This record gives sequence, C-alpha cells and structure tokens, in this order.
Amino acid sequence: MSSVIPSRFGRLALACALLTGLAAGAQASTLDKVKDSSSVRIGYANETPFAYTALDGSVTGESPEIVRKVFERMGVEKINPVLTEWGSLIPGLRASRFDLIAAGMYITPERCKQVLFTDPHYQLPDTLLVKTGNPKGLHSYEDIAKSGAKVAIMSGTVNLGYARNSGITDEQILQVPDTTAQLQAVRAGRADAAVGTQLTMKGLADKGGDSVEAIAEFKDDPAHTGYGALAFRPEDKDLRDAVNAELKKWLGSEEHLATVKPFGFDQSNITDKTAAELCGQ
Repeated sequence: MSSVIPSRFGRLALACALLTGLAAGAQASTLDKVKDSSSVRIGYANETPFAYTALDGSVTGESPEIVRKVFERMGVEKINPVLTEWGSLIPGLRASRFDLIAAGMYITPERCKQVLFTDPHYQLPDTLLVKTGNPKGLHSYEDIAKSGAKVAIMSGTVNLGYARNSGITDEQILQVPDTTAQLQAVRAGRADAAVGTQLTMKGLADKGGDSVEAIAEFKDDPAHTGYGALAFRPEDKDLRDAVNAELKKWLGSEEHLATVKPFGFDQSNITDKTAAELCGQ
C-alpha cells in the first residue's frame, strides 16, 4: 500500500506539471511568439506604393519597409509576407493568417471596432485617375454623381463610403480587387475614373503611359485625408503597444525619411494625429 500512494501522488504531480506547461504555452502572447521565433507574418494587398510584390518576387512598399526597420529594432529578423485581396485583410488578420496588417490601411472609426491600430505613420489626400485630358471634366465625387460617370473603386476601401455619401449610385461604382484592375478599367473605358490615394493614382498614371493621367486638382472634403497605420488583432494589444513605442521613437528620423523616400513619401506626410483621436471621430 505504501508503495502505491507515492506512485499515485507522483503521477498526479506529473499531470499537474504537464497541464501547467500546456496552459502556459496556450497563453503565450503573439508578442512572445514573435520574439521567440524572431519572425513576424504581415498581411498585405498589392497596392503601390504602400505594399506590393516587386518584379523580383520580393515584397516592398512603404509599410513593409517600415515593419522591417521597426521589428529589427525589436530584435525580430524575419518578415514573412502573406498576400491577400484588400477586402480580406481584416478577416485574414482576425483568423490569424498573419500577425499584423502592413498595407497602408487608413484608420477609420468602423475599422477601429475590429482591429487595433498604431498611431498613423503617414497622412495623404486622394485624387482621380482619368483618361488623358479628363474628357468628362471630373474633379470631385460630386462631379461623378451629377454626370452619371462610372468610377472604379478598390473593394473594401474607405472610398466606397465617400462615393456613396456624395450621391454616387451603386450602378456607377465598379468594384475591383486591386489597383491594377483600376488602371485597366479606365484604360479600357469600363470606368471613366478611378479614385484612390494621390500617390497610388500618380503611380498608375506613370504605368498607364499617355492614355491616362492623375488629375492635379481634386476637390475633396479635408476630413477624407487618409491616415495610414499598422493594424493588429484586438487581443494583441501588447504587440501593438511595443510596435507603437518603437514607431514613436523612429518616425521623422533621417533613417525613416530615407526608408520611405523611394515610395514618394516625405516630411509633409508625417502627422501628429493619434489612433485614439482618429478612432473617436
């Protein structure tokens, strides 16, 4: 009898230790996992200059390069990119397909209900891509609404809401998966215009050659200025806070400005707005 009791207690102690270990493993935060593996997964959608697949197959753009520099400062060496369509970024993040979104995503109150944002790392206005010469004289959402023109908008972007709020009907809106499709729609005449960030539309105009242009004067509500940031799952506040702390120390530095310069960003794109302010609007 005396030899059985210690055995039972021993087995019980072992079981408790195993359960404790399993529980500790199950509760390991994403921040801990990222640090332990020295790698992080980023979700992105192909949108120049924010995040895109380069011709050599590498992933670059303003947001991935910022992530690379910031995580280096945190001791994390490997960035694993996961390509998805824009409209699938938040669902993919929440389904744990990746650890954060690095795609130049604008902070909006609606998105703040689904994800946690860092403070913005840029501010940027929008403009239109049109046929060369702007044959329909489009300079605002209101112009599109009144003329009955068709506009190509990337699915899942804030521009959909802006367009509808300006009186543009769903029949006038051509939803497309990415910016390449926006350019193709305008060049082929399936849309009279495409709308997106100033840098993106200028980049498409450069790709499109003489057939298209990004208009210089786009009349838009100043409240539509976009503020781009990195996004995290609501339960990953510690990871978001760690990244945010590094961003605050780094944004505006010479290294930061040199990192984003190839993508068309400069000092004028830096903002002192916070995620808390923008989420509360």
